[in-house]
Amino acid sequence: MPVMSVKRIDVPGGAILFEDTLARDMSNEKFSVEYYLSAGRMIGSAGGRGTVSFVRGDNGEWAIRHYQRGGFIGRWLHDHFWWAGETRARSFAEWMLLRELRARRLPVPIPVAARFLRHGLAYTADLITVRIPGASPLSERLAQGRVADKDWHTVGSGVRRFHEEGVYHADLTGHNILVDESGSMHLLDFDRGRIRAPGAWRQANLARLERSLRKISATTDGVQVTDANWQSLLKGYDSLG
Repeated sequence: MPVMSVKRIDVPGGAILFEDTLARDMSNEKFSVEYYLSAGRMIGSAGGRGTVSFVRGDNGEWAIRHYQRGGFIGRWLHDHFWWAGETRARSFAEWMLLRELRARRLPVPIPVAARFLRHGLAYTADLITVRIPGASPLSERLAQGRVADKDWHTVGSGVRRFHEEGVYHADLTGHNILVDESGSMHLLDFDRGRIRAPGAWRQANLARLERSLRKISATTDGVQVTDANWQSLLKGYDSLG
């Protein structure tokens, strides 16, 4: 794995961390969708909380995510988080965790840059990663009828790989699991994720994933996640035990 070089720069109102082998330089405009639109480098976007924009970056395609709050409090604070210091800024924490997971050769996006901007006692945050080529969310593949039995097994064994490394994912859902055209599994969105000692959180993680898949099945026309599908996933999970 190539040696990566971390740089940190101050920008008006905040700071940016970036990987200088992936980005020629960084500034606030590199996090702006308008910048890529005006340069004809906009590719598209994906929905969900904190819409992700896909752009042509300095070195391949990038995914830019603006952090949004969810739940009840998100109705008022939207994209603002309480400031508790630079090391606890969500974008910086996720960027550093992704670097650690890449070092452990886990299938996660390559982190390019992270930014926070202060707004009094609060801050906003953004993250840029390398877009995973040919990959789509498990939820999308379900809607398209493109999930085979072997894919369920692959997802289960993939989740187990993360758990064996002590990786806690705070929002393990069918939307954050990607499957590429070769059938390989990748995991996205490590906001509030961390490395933990083994414990009951592993089963809670699996239960969260099952609830997500059942919800997708109940709310998406033409999608049915069966008990047999879930058992195939669990067999994949147990295959690494």
